[in-house]
Amino acid sequence: MQSKLKNMTDSVFSEYLKTAIPNYAHDNIESGRWAEKGAIERSSKDHKRLLPQGTKTDNNYLFEIISKNRDCSVGILWVAVEENYGIKTAFIYDIEVKKAYRRKGYARSALIELERFANDLNIHNIGLHVFRQNRSAQALYNSLGYNVVSTNMVKSIA
Repeated sequence: MQSKLKNMTDSVFSEYLKTAIPNYAHDNIESGRWAEKGAIERSSKDHKRLLPQGTKTDNNYLFEIISKNRDCSVGILWVAVEENYGIKTAFIYDIEVKKAYRRKGYARSALIELERFANDLNIHNIGLHVFRQNRSAQALYNSLGYNVVSTNMVKSIA
């Protein structure tokens, strides 16, 4: 295994938000879900709503992806866990590998490590959302056994 997951510190979380908020806004604009106007504000509100206590938000796990070879942070992983009708599920809100470390297997390794973490918590499945324009991520998830379970569609009428 070439990466491990380490709990994110508050200082790393603050730095993470500086890129996560604009990146999420950009992805939503590019996909056609959001208009450009107000997208940063909307993204910021979503992050505050989902992580009201930052790294200490209940049932949310924010990790740094650490390279075992280099002993440095190569990215982040954010997962939320919920239980409905006695079944625990995890949802990946964000996984991001820094540009210099992409295409080197770190995301794959982190997702495999996440499966171990999820097994320890008796989680039954792991879900995620991927934007249609992110073909490389879709290929990675497919190769790891993730399956499409629904498709969101939008038609612009204005």
